[in-house]
Amino acid sequence: MLRRLYDWTMSLAATRHAERGLAAVSFVESSFFPIPPDVLLIPMVLAERLKWLRYAVVCTLASVLGALLGYAIGAFLYEAVGEPILAFYGKQDSFDQVAGWYNTWGGWGVLFAAVTPFPYKVLTIFSGATGLDLAVFVVVSIIGRGLRFFLVSFLLYRFGPPIRDFIENNLGLLFTLFMVLLIGGFVAIRYVF
Repeated sequence: MLRRLYDWTMSLAATRHAERGLAAVSFVESSFFPIPPDVLLIPMVLAERLKWLRYAVVCTLASVLGALLGYAIGAFLYEAVGEPILAFYGKQDSFDQVAGWYNTWGGWGVLFAAVTPFPYKVLTIFSGATGLDLAVFVVVSIIGRGLRFFLVSFLLYRFGPPIRDFIENNLGLLFTLFMVLLIGGFVAIRYVF
């Protein structure tokens, strides 16, 4: 089953709609969607390695635009939309405790979440809800998301065939590791804030 899903994703990554899909997933992941764009980015770069730079740019720009949606949810729709999303991730109660600290140090938090598997969308909503300086938020988001997506894309471009072989030979292990990191990021939210 996992092999078929992998093969399907690899074939999707080479279609003419893949880039729009990558942009859409990158956009929604930054504000509310739980699946990271790497799920599409990795097979797309492996399928067409010479487009690594283009895919990294698409991923970064769409992700930062999506982060602005998360910021807007926090700033303008916190009670109607932001609170339920934060409650879903288990962070509604800790909001007041974090708000003061966050306005001083939030840029570092956004940078950390932008680069790591930590759920970035939680901090985009926090940023808007607490009123983190928008310029700081945008600059740190561009740096963090750019660093993440350009590094992943470049490494896949540079070392594509061995990485592709490694992924295909260790698909089960890598899927398990990915799920542990994804779930671990959500669990970490409960203990970081």
